[in-house]
Amino acid sequence: MPDSKTMGRWGTALKPEVLKQVHERMVTIARDKGAIAGRRMRVDTTVVETNIHHPTDSTLLGDGVRVLTRTMRKITEIVGKAGTKLRDRSRSVKLRLLEIGRVRRAKGPINQDKLKQRYRQLLNTTSRVVGQAKRFSEEITQGIKRSKDVLKQLALEGLRQELDEMTSRVRQVMKQTRARIFHGNTRSQGKLLSLFEPSTEVIRKGKAGKPNEFGKMVKLQEAENQIITDYAVYAQRPYDSELLIAAIDTHQTLLGRVPHLVAADAAFYSTKNEAAAKAKGVKRICVPNRATKSAERKREQRKRWFRNGQKWRTGCEGRISVVKRRNGLSRCRYKGFTGMNRWVGLGVIADNVVNIGRAMKKQASP
Repeated sequence: MPDSKTMGRWGTALKPEVLKQVHERMVTIARDKGAIAGRRMRVDTTVVETNIHHPTDSTLLGDGVRVLTRTMRKITEIVGKAGTKLRDRSRSVKLRLLEIGRVRRAKGPINQDKLKQRYRQLLNTTSRVVGQAKRFSEEITQGIKRSKDVLKQLALEGLRQELDEMTSRVRQVMKQTRARIFHGNTRSQGKLLSLFEPSTEVIRKGKAGKPNEFGKMVKLQEAENQIITDYAVYAQRPYDSELLIAAIDTHQTLLGRVPHLVAADAAFYSTKNEAAAKAKGVKRICVPNRATKSAERKREQRKRWFRNGQKWRTGCEGRISVVKRRNGLSRCRYKGFTGMNRWVGLGVIADNVVNIGRAMKKQASP
């Protein structure tokens, strides 16, 4: 039996496209075995968080200084005293971070003048570290900082690339910090929430306990027996209403039929979606319109079949809760957007193995 590290390496070796094919094959087997009939479909979205700390401007700047200094220290160990000498400003930055924390935690209203002063000092120190990192990169390119050992020179080139990439991200964090602290602009273009997971988005789903979630939007759609027939991770958060018709098309492709009943929450509703679903052959569309003033529409939504469809739809919430608790979809431990796709794919496959097995066992029992 392979140990957990071997299983982990196998997981990272598989690309998201391969996992998608494995999942589709599982759905096909479930259909052929009769575990899925495809008469019903429900769909919902959730957020899978990236593995980052809560982002603040000060901590992002602190992360940037720490990583740049660490990389420059590795370069110095390889090249020795050649070129620009490393000046470690980590202690100064840590003191600024502590001071900013004290100002924010002080009782009463926040002293904005004192906060701006501390941020100005932090930005000034960070700017010096970025400038030093730029000089290190230029000196490696010019051959001032170099090594006679071929392997060490290759390592040096890799460190230079890391330095350039991180320098660009730290500059973006400095730009958005200045915009927020000194100009009150919280919507900077290309805003970064993590230096290590730059694709992370802030997503608000209206949860009282967690108003802001930091990660990627994920769609899960199911058929009978709680089996997930399709999943998707979105590079940029779409509106839920844009996903319904595509979900019906995917259901038809995988299961060979248009669902008789489609259930989703109110975020998926639009008049255009309802008309398009009916045109595709969906008989019962259980997607509520909470903003309607039409008496006829309200009567429609009070009918027994509609209410039963919405009761079945609430199973989406339970499925999302289970895949987060049991299969690790609450927080992604892999890195990058590709890692997020791989993590979600593995979690969905693991959940389907359980549910398909239960469905087939139930069929086999007398």
